[in-house]
Amino acid sequence: MRIRTLTLAAASGAALLAAGVLPANASGTAGPASTQEGSVSAADLLAKVTSCQQISHGKYKTDDETSATIPVCGKNGAVFWKADMDIDCDGQRTSKCNENTDPWYQDDTAFHQSNGKPLKADSLPYVVVPSSSSIWNYAGAGIKGGGVVAVIYNNKVEYAVVGDTGPTKIIGEASYATAHALGIDSNPETGGTDSGVTYILFKNSQVSPIESHSAAVSLGDQLAKKFLQNN
Repeated sequence: MRIRTLTLAAASGAALLAAGVLPANASGTAGPASTQEGSVSAADLLAKVTSCQQISHGKYKTDDETSATIPVCGKNGAVFWKADMDIDCDGQRTSKCNENTDPWYQDDTAFHQSNGKPLKADSLPYVVVPSSSSIWNYAGAGIKGGGVVAVIYNNKVEYAVVGDTGPTKIIGEASYATAHALGIDSNPETGGTDSGVTYILFKNSQVSPIESHSAAVSLGDQLAKKFLQNN
C-alpha cells in the first residue's frame, strides 16, 4: 500500500451550509448494517457514469508508484472517478485503527464529528478526497466535508461521507468501515483493492451530523434518485 501523507486539518469555524443538509439524531457509532443501501441499484448508477467529461486539470495516480491515469469527471449534480481503494484508518484511536495496525496511522481527520473529535474510520464509512491543488479543487466543485458519496463495488452500493483529505496527486481511498461494508479487505496495511471502485460525490450536499451513517444513507438515496433523473 502507498505511504499516505498527513491529513490536512479542516479550518475551524468555517460554517458550511448547503441545500442538502439532513439533520439526524443517530450517533453513527454502529457499523453499516447492509452492503446494499437505499433503493437505487448499483447498475442504475453505473449506467450514468459510462463516459467521462473531465473536469480536473490533469489526472491522478492510484498509488505512489503508478502513472497518472484517473480523471475527475463531471455530471449534473455530481462528480465521479473510477479508481482503486486504499484503506484509511486515520482518526480516533480504536482497537482496529491505531499505530500497531496501520504503519501510516494519524490520529486526526480533516473533518470532525459534531463534538469536535476526529472521525472513527472503523465504524463510519467515509471517503478521502485529494487535497486541493492545481489538478483539482474539490471545494470549488461543490464538494465539502460531510458531503454524500455513493461508493460502488462488485454490484454493491455503500453511502459514505467526505471525511478526510489525502495527497494532492493520489486518488482512491476510503475508510476501514467503507471497505468492510463492500466486502473489500479492510486491513489498513495490506487490504484494499487495485481497481473496480466507482465514487460518485454529490455536489452541495452535507450530512448533519457528519458521524450519522443513517443520515448519509437517507440523504444519499434521495440524491441518487435525483442523479438518475438529471443525467
